Amino acid sequence: MSAPVSPQLKDLPKVNLDLKSELEGFKTVNMKKAETHEKNVLPTAEDVATEKTQKALLQGVEAFDTGKLKHTETQEKNPLPDKDVVKQEKVHQNLLEGVEHFDKTTMKPTQTQEKNPLPDPEAIEQERGKQNLIAGIENFDPRKLKHTETQEKNPLPTKEAIDEEKKA
Repeated sequence: MSAPVSPQLKDLPKVNLDLKSELEGFKTVNMKKAETHEKNVLPTAEDVATEKTQKALLQGVEAFDTGKLKHTETQEKNPLPDKDVVKQEKVHQNLLEGVEHFDKTTMKPTQTQEKNPLPDPEAIEQERGKQNLIAGIENFDPRKLKHTETQEKNPLPTKEAIDEEKKA
């Protein structure tokens, strides 16, 4: 490799004269003072511990010896239905098939008669009489009654009559 060569003056980019004069007359004293704060955020002890445990887990998985594993037999369980369940399912399928493929031409025609028995005139008259009676009771106005005096027809015996009866 060769050493880096500095560019020649003619190869440098040309700067505008106004800008050049400003750059040459620039004084750093005129700049405002500013303090710089370096922010170097270090991970917390908790972050470091978490990362260590994750690395340890990954290393444990990568370094695991599969020769230590025991061989096991896998038993696939696919229970087949017993004969009762198969019989029930066949009966159900036969019923559905019978309904789906039913021949309607084998049916006999029928005529439907609607019967709406109305009550005879006597029953209607009795019910109307009951309704009138109930309406009369419900709408009765007690102010239309006349005042009456009660007369006792069976007077109670006097004290003297009771005493006489006791003696006899």
